[in-house]
Amino acid sequence: MQFIVDLVKEGKVVQARDELLNYNVVDIAEFFDELEKMDLMLLFRILPKNLAAEVFSYMNIEGQQYIVESMSDEEVGAMLSKLYLDDTVDFIEELPANVVKKVLKNTSPNRRQLINHLLSYPEFSAGSIMTTEFVDLKKELTVKQAIERIRKIGFDRETINTMYVIDDNRILEGIIEIRQLLLTKEDVILDKIMDTNYVFVKTTDDREEVAALFKKYGYLSMPVVDKEHRLVGIITVDDILDVIEEENEEDFAKMNALSPSNEEYLETGVVELAKKRIYWLLFLMVSATFTGIIINKYENVLSSVVVLASFIPMLMDTGGNAGSQSSTLIIRGLALGELQLNDIGKIIWKEFRISLLVGFILAALNFVRLYFFQHTPLNISVTVCGSILMIVVLAKIIGGTLPVLAKKMKLDPAIMAGPLITTIVDIFALMVYFKIASVLVLK
Repeated sequence: MQFIVDLVKEGKVVQARDELLNYNVVDIAEFFDELEKMDLMLLFRILPKNLAAEVFSYMNIEGQQYIVESMSDEEVGAMLSKLYLDDTVDFIEELPANVVKKVLKNTSPNRRQLINHLLSYPEFSAGSIMTTEFVDLKKELTVKQAIERIRKIGFDRETINTMYVIDDNRILEGIIEIRQLLLTKEDVILDKIMDTNYVFVKTTDDREEVAALFKKYGYLSMPVVDKEHRLVGIITVDDILDVIEEENEEDFAKMNALSPSNEEYLETGVVELAKKRIYWLLFLMVSATFTGIIINKYENVLSSVVVLASFIPMLMDTGGNAGSQSSTLIIRGLALGELQLNDIGKIIWKEFRISLLVGFILAALNFVRLYFFQHTPLNISVTVCGSILMIVVLAKIIGGTLPVLAKKMKLDPAIMAGPLITTIVDIFALMVYFKIASVLVLK
């Protein structure tokens, strides 16, 4: 698409605009994100106003900020009036204070009030991602009147696939799909055909729980109500997809002992990246000192039978890997709603049986390798293999239960994964190994 930039520089503005109109808005936004700042403004200004607002909503925050700072107050106001309200709120949340001030100054009083209202909801709540641009219908309307209202107000609504039926106090009473309206006789009252068996969320519900409901029911949009069950907004599937992506990125970061970040890797400074890593590394380093304490405590065991030290890496790695396997599966189950907090007893029993089977196989194979092929003394072979069995059992139970306990304490289960589980299991692995060695080797 670089040739379009050349067309603008050559003064062929109309031809450049026509070329841009052949592309999807998302592709245009991605192209704009890669442009130099001067070229970005050249192309952005030639877009039709409606298309410009839509492209703007898909651009990264750096490009959006530059465009707003480069525009006059009148241009900012005109563009923002074309943006959906939830996109405007998402955009404002990422801006520095001076740019936010410019944006709000050029927004109508009514729209500014709505923006401030949406910004007042907790960061990860349903209210923070909802939009107030939906079609509501009174239950006493006929189908004909409802269709007329949709034609009147539907142009600037985020979706008209689903309409929401309310009473005079804005209490949500039902929903109606556009398909149903089009296939029903014009004189039928909405109260007779609306679906009262609908799923809704409250403004204070966690957005991760909302995402689970979208997945479960396959909805394209979902109503949001306040504590009096009054309809205050809707959440659309495109916003939920953003939530799912953000939550996955956050969980991925936590599972790998990183602080979550919304910034792109190459766009983030070295100091900032270091700050996001150092806290977890410090914590894990301090936690790992417990393994040194345990080794020092059993120094007499190691000094008596030096060969025992050679098996420590294998035992610790096996335990860490076994714990990580279990924690990953449990974290996934909790995230997808397949597991609940009261399932902890079932989880422990299942992981115990799995660990016995896995641990016995690993121990048996290692015994054959150590005793028959490497001719390791029997007491040491039994010590190592018995430790493997017990460590795998402990690791899988710990890995299976800690994410559930974290969830119960209102923490993100994802923190109980990878490095943290490995560190915890390492401590128990050494304790088990040296205890068994003290009995079987130094007896």
